[in-house]
Amino acid sequence: MRVPLLWLHDYTVPQLTPRELEQRLTLTGTKVEAVHAHGVSALEHFVVGKVLSAEPHPDADRLSICFVDTGLGPTHPSQIVCGADNVAAGQTVAVASPGAVMPDGTRLKTAKLRGQPSNGMILAEDEVGIGGDHWGIMVLDDALAAGTPLIEVLPIATEVLELEITPNRPDCLGVYGVAREVHAATGAPLAPAPWLDGAGGDESGDIPGVSVEVRCPDLCPRFTLRAFENVAIGPSPTWLKARLSAAGQRPINNVVDITNYVMLLTGQPLHAFDADRVAGGTLVVRRATDGERVTTLDDVDRSLDARMVVIDDAEGPTSIAGIMGGNRSEVHEGSTRVLLEAATWDGPNLQRTSTRLGLRSEASGRFEKGLSAGSTQEAQAVAARLMVELTGATLVPGTIDVDHREAVEPRVLRLREARVERLLGLAVARADQARILEALGFTVADAEDGLDVTVPHFRAADVTREVDLVEEVGRIHGFDKLPGTLPSRRGAIGVLAPEQRLRRRTEDALIGAGLYEVVGWSFTSSAAQARLGTSVAPLRLRNPMSEEQAVMRTHVLTSLLQTAETNARRGTPDVRLFEIGSVYLPWDEARERPPGRWDPPAGTLAAAAWADRALPDERTHVAALLAGAARPASWNDGDPPRADLFAAKGVLEALGRALRVELAFSVPERDGAAEPFLHPGRAARVLAGGAPAGWVGELHPSLLEGGAAFEVDLGVLIAQAQGVPVYRDLTSFPALREDLAVSLADAVPAAAVLDIVRRAGGKLLASAEVFDVYRGAQVGEGRQSLALRLAFRAGDRTLTSDDVAPARAKIIKRLREELGGELRD
Repeated sequence: MRVPLLWLHDYTVPQLTPRELEQRLTLTGTKVEAVHAHGVSALEHFVVGKVLSAEPHPDADRLSICFVDTGLGPTHPSQIVCGADNVAAGQTVAVASPGAVMPDGTRLKTAKLRGQPSNGMILAEDEVGIGGDHWGIMVLDDALAAGTPLIEVLPIATEVLELEITPNRPDCLGVYGVAREVHAATGAPLAPAPWLDGAGGDESGDIPGVSVEVRCPDLCPRFTLRAFENVAIGPSPTWLKARLSAAGQRPINNVVDITNYVMLLTGQPLHAFDADRVAGGTLVVRRATDGERVTTLDDVDRSLDARMVVIDDAEGPTSIAGIMGGNRSEVHEGSTRVLLEAATWDGPNLQRTSTRLGLRSEASGRFEKGLSAGSTQEAQAVAARLMVELTGATLVPGTIDVDHREAVEPRVLRLREARVERLLGLAVARADQARILEALGFTVADAEDGLDVTVPHFRAADVTREVDLVEEVGRIHGFDKLPGTLPSRRGAIGVLAPEQRLRRRTEDALIGAGLYEVVGWSFTSSAAQARLGTSVAPLRLRNPMSEEQAVMRTHVLTSLLQTAETNARRGTPDVRLFEIGSVYLPWDEARERPPGRWDPPAGTLAAAAWADRALPDERTHVAALLAGAARPASWNDGDPPRADLFAAKGVLEALGRALRVELAFSVPERDGAAEPFLHPGRAARVLAGGAPAGWVGELHPSLLEGGAAFEVDLGVLIAQAQGVPVYRDLTSFPALREDLAVSLADAVPAAAVLDIVRRAGGKLLASAEVFDVYRGAQVGEGRQSLALRLAFRAGDRTLTSDDVAPARAKIIKRLREELGGELRD
């Protein structure tokens, strides 16, 4: 929502700078996204001028050489070369002299045009941000004196507030609604509502020759219509064009501009029909039929379905209700009779129609948020006055008002002083509460323990409870003024569930390993999903926001890759990232959902959905991605840092230790990988307590050059996590360390070797690790040598070589028998 300050100041003028107003509104909940400058700057260079003479350019047929009095007197005119066809001697015009800054930021300079000097410009409307006309220069009132600052004559410059209006506040989608908020937030006086000065004719009644029928009152609760005769179509006055242009609307003609102006002022959209083009004189509001077609004002032929609403006449649909009119009943230059419609439409239905047709308008964006039906007559009152004033129209007596709403008295809520103090933690005087609510448009009466507050129609959908009134008082009084207090909840003790504690421990472990957490979308594109090459078909959204977010991700890796690629494009190829998020898998009867504490509680709606497969198989995964020189900084082993399988595996093992989960790694066949997007031979499947949990490995170069990653099911890890830590007694006896070098086939993974060593080592074996790998002539082609470091320890004595000799011999024997390993000297 763009609110020009020159327009806002018609209703309230706060004694604040635009930046101060921005801060005040944002603090009260009406967020200002930005403050823009609209129009021109360096205003001292824009003045009123008098054209003393206008002669053809000697070397250009379409140019004129003009001498213009810009306030220095006829004896010191400025020579200006002008290309407008309508320039003539004797005119009063708008002039920009050298130094002026135009709307696009260009600073005007003295120039030569076809050999003739030009000291400025004679201005058209679009050259000062008023409208879009460029066919000719503006001709001003002859009573204006040369040299008069142009800003005193025309609205050529204003600041514009760009507001982010939340869906619950459609009343702020109009300038007067924003003015009401400014009035409440700053205390600046507020002018009466513009609809209180209407053009009469607001009484309900028939209009001769026109009728309305609403066949779907559930989708159109209220439909109002007024008629005008003797309408003269033409350009709008400058003040109206300036306001529309600053608010982001293109001026078209006076009737269309009036509908847009009233919409931007009141928040209620209107639509103008050429009454002579409404076949049969009857407008019917109904559901469309499947395959029915209508050509809208943008000259696009659109196909409708039975859930959409149209307005038709005797010849068929003439507009798509609440979104866009049809070109068949469009107001045009020859229109003399106009019907103005202001209606209320069902927001969810309109949002669906807009999305289905790929057609969004200023009107549909307002109706989607649930406009009050009481706004229709307010908009009609303002529009009627402007139609009479700006088009010379005659208002036909009567207003057709088809209102299917049940008669409901305005809601009255009790606001208790004690309740305000309890929720805000601060006492706000009753008089201050009343002042705030009245400034916001509520009606207030004293009650025994507080106030009785009547909710206005434009806040009825938003303010339904006492706590909503407390929020209104709090935000205008100033949330920044509230003291820091804890909520008073008797007996409440904040305790994290076991799953929550383990999730936090997961985050801490990965951050401690030098990784940065990211939060990605659960949606992704089909192309990004296809890059992984998996056989799992992703779930496609019925109503995607865009093709880039059209399917649900099956791997968290997808969003990590997108984040890494974004960083690389911005010059940061080396990243260490992790994310904890959901993945969404189609149900496969052959695949069981892993049991764990994260299953929905029995008897809940979520449990029922899992049971009948009504929802996707949603799981929470934790994934990490290391790219480039992205080995954790804490690993200072002297080797050049690189993101490889061992770096990713080390981070995953650190996570396993933090959760107290026993992780194991299963290596696929040498010509395969744990997943199709992993590098063959440099990947492994991850087991947690023997249960399949995920994968770890180096990424295939087609996905990311020099990247390694892992992704595991957090539900599986949590199900296997040891809730109670197990401690061992400390011993003061030293360990006996021995090294072994074992020659094995190159295809034997180190994990298999360590598994056998640990099982054969018995109780005396305290630890075992691989500290070196050798391949070369000394072990022969197709073989490798693994150097193992073993540590033996006993709790009651210092061990000798004789004590560990049996365990050592058993280890060597088992390696020979099971893996074909040979001890090297």
